[in-house]
Amino acid sequence: MSVATTNIQTLAIDTIRALSMDAVQTANSGHPGTPMALAPVAYQVFNKTMNYDPARPHWPNRDRFVLSCGHASMLLYSTLHLAGVKAVDKSGKVLDELSIKLEDIKNFRQIGSVCAGHPEFAEAAGIETTTGPLGAGVSNSVGMAMAEKWLAANYNTADEVLFDYNTYALCSDGDLMEGVACEAASVAGHLKLDNLCWLYDDNHITIEGDTDLSFSEDVATRFEGLGWNVLRVDDANDTKALAAALEKFHACKDKPTLIIVRSVIGWGAPNKQNTHGAHGAPLGWDEVALAKKAYGLPSDEKFYVPEGVREDFASNVGARGSEAAKAWDAVWAKYQKSNPEKAAELEAMFAGKLPEGWDKDIPVFEASEKGDATRNSSGKVLNAIAKNIPFMIGGSADLAPSNKSDLTFEGAGDFLPGQYKGRNLHFGIREHAMSGIVNGLSLSGLRSYGATFFVFSDYMRGGLRLSSIMHQPVIYILTHDSIGVGEDGPTHQPIEHLTACRAIPGMNVFRPGDANEVAECYRAAMKISDHPSMFVLSRQNMPTLDRTKYASASGCSRGGYVLSDCEGTPDVILMGSGSELYMAVDAATELTAAGKKVRVVSMPCMDIFAAQDQAYIDSVLPPEVTNRVAIEAGIRMCWDRWIGSNGKFVGMSGFGASGPFDAVYEHFGINTAAMVAAAKA
Repeated sequence: MSVATTNIQTLAIDTIRALSMDAVQTANSGHPGTPMALAPVAYQVFNKTMNYDPARPHWPNRDRFVLSCGHASMLLYSTLHLAGVKAVDKSGKVLDELSIKLEDIKNFRQIGSVCAGHPEFAEAAGIETTTGPLGAGVSNSVGMAMAEKWLAANYNTADEVLFDYNTYALCSDGDLMEGVACEAASVAGHLKLDNLCWLYDDNHITIEGDTDLSFSEDVATRFEGLGWNVLRVDDANDTKALAAALEKFHACKDKPTLIIVRSVIGWGAPNKQNTHGAHGAPLGWDEVALAKKAYGLPSDEKFYVPEGVREDFASNVGARGSEAAKAWDAVWAKYQKSNPEKAAELEAMFAGKLPEGWDKDIPVFEASEKGDATRNSSGKVLNAIAKNIPFMIGGSADLAPSNKSDLTFEGAGDFLPGQYKGRNLHFGIREHAMSGIVNGLSLSGLRSYGATFFVFSDYMRGGLRLSSIMHQPVIYILTHDSIGVGEDGPTHQPIEHLTACRAIPGMNVFRPGDANEVAECYRAAMKISDHPSMFVLSRQNMPTLDRTKYASASGCSRGGYVLSDCEGTPDVILMGSGSELYMAVDAATELTAAGKKVRVVSMPCMDIFAAQDQAYIDSVLPPEVTNRVAIEAGIRMCWDRWIGSNGKFVGMSGFGASGPFDAVYEHFGINTAAMVAAAKA
């Protein structure tokens, strides 16, 4: 087979292939076959189609490119390198150096190289999102497309168009087999996101072999049923057919587009193309040399970039993007003068900052014995904050009336098909897609949130983890937090979930113990710009503590604090969170009456408390006081650090039971009496 050519376009495509092969082979690790197959697609989308300025990779109106099949990471790295995408420092300043240097490619998958095994957001400019788990990238892309629609609806004027970008996602058989992709595609089809294009690599190969082993559905029919515009390209190497399909995407004004591209994995490698041997392992240097020979490239040169290839990218995406970015600058300058208030909102959003006065309406709740469910006080605080942050947007997985997560202030509105101005999103019963979509919204600069029942965090875990890996300040509102769910029984009563979510590094899990703790936990979470936060909230009421008698809820900002204290060294420290905190307070009253010296510690966020200096931690939990009791309607794991080896725990050791919530608490012995008994033991 010979595919040698002097055509600059083909030469550029083959250079992407060769760089990818060399990097994988040098690392002796990775996936060479998909970059070899999809190099023409990446070239056509990035170099010939996208509005993207390599000199300003964070330009707000850039088209987005998401490599959802993240195992093919060298495809993205090679393309970004040849396109000359500039590096950006942590402050957002563009540097006079490449984002992906040839040296990085030579050190693919090695410590210190920004070319990780899968694309990692913020490791290098041009990587729009972390795409390790299959399906994550395409779900993020739906959030990115939704963000553009929302920004355009709220900020564009008849004369000044600031936002009209498209989002392209390259996906694989594996992406489309994952359930999250179907959930996300269903949302996109329903919302008629005509600014979204998925390019599906239909190569019929997975790690185990041919897709016939496990996958025989008609993808085109599925996506047509989901409301997508479905197109086909019979040969990935046919750049004219790719260009025509992309033009049809641009012409479609009421649906997202799926372009099904038939490719040959490992194309050009004579002994391994179209086999699973080209998928998840290096080809071997001999096969690499044969492939290069087939392309007409020097077979013995590694990391070779022929003359004219970088110039080809510069004269296409470079020139086109520069012109588009300069035109946008002119519109933005005009907009700042004609719409100063809206421009100020956008400037805050672009900078990742909160507007002045964002927290001025956070309520202070009066003491009440009856109290309220923290889901209810959360709804009040959320609305007080969101009405002062114009770019805060989110919704629930069909549970807004129960989560109290809907924005009810004047002008909040709903985000609906063809009506993209509203701030209330409706994800339907699609928790995994919701977690991917809110990540995409956050990556687009919006302060996003998603809500559901806490037990369904199981369905969201992939997205939760990626929020933290990418340092995105997404807010998760998770209600019905314990056995307090009551009659719905064990399937709906989260038991191990607090521990599971606290185990995610960087995920700040807040479980506030009354309404004022809700307010202060929100205040703390909103100030965190580089980590996600989770609010774990009750369905049942709990007392609103009298803060003239107990310490200020502002202590929540440090994760844990002394709620009430005694004279001198305590005989016992009682700890709690959420709906069980008041039980610790009641137990302290009873123990104090019995002559015990008691300290009560509220622990709304273990993650933040653990990050405090040791002096503060010791001031709250003196090491010499080893008689400690914690209460929480979950499992013990993660409390041992705070109660110590001599500590006692009042909580769950198995799954729940169906019955009225107060009866369930009594059935499992999670109450004031159990705390008193443990303290005396």
